[in-house]
Amino acid sequence: MSVPKSILFATSNAGKLREVRQMLEPLQITVLGLADLPSETTEPVEDQPTFEGNALLKARHYAAVSGRPCLADDSGLCVDALDGAPGVISARYAGVNGDRATRDKANNAKLLGALADVPGEKRTARFVCAMVLADERMTWLQVRGEVTGRIVDEPRGDNGFGYDPLFEVDGMGRTAAELPPEEKNAISHRGRAVELLLDGLRRLT
Repeated sequence: MSVPKSILFATSNAGKLREVRQMLEPLQITVLGLADLPSETTEPVEDQPTFEGNALLKARHYAAVSGRPCLADDSGLCVDALDGAPGVISARYAGVNGDRATRDKANNAKLLGALADVPGEKRTARFVCAMVLADERMTWLQVRGEVTGRIVDEPRGDNGFGYDPLFEVDGMGRTAAELPPEEKNAISHRGRAVELLLDGLRRLT
């Protein structure tokens, strides 16, 4: 089995696509996004109880649609004081109305509301990213990356997306949104998952 020269990354999130393209560039793999498909496709219902289950579901679905190996991820924020919520529903924690920026703002506001009475030392959390590379017939690779931190009282930083402005990375004193892209990629849950993915792809050569 050899490394595919072109894969589809099953996302319409420009931030995610940019990060993964940057990190897979050393292997000279062309990474396409859903916007690069010739026509709109139906989205699978992400109804699995785990990040890994949803990632595999998406990878198989879009591999069938595109006819090429597909990389899919399911990622989210797990807050200890909320028993792991928002978890697999992180992207739709506050609902699904509006564009991505609107949903991000609503999700962050709901999270801060849920933690309003929780002291700082108990706001521990982790970002989780499960990634699966698969085609219609087989799963090529499956990896999981995590980064730990805590939820701050108010958004900080202009980089990143989603919950990044609220997530202060352990040992850094800055939120994920306060880190420049190359620094965030090196320590993020997605960055760590992609590093494991890169290791697996190198072994395929």
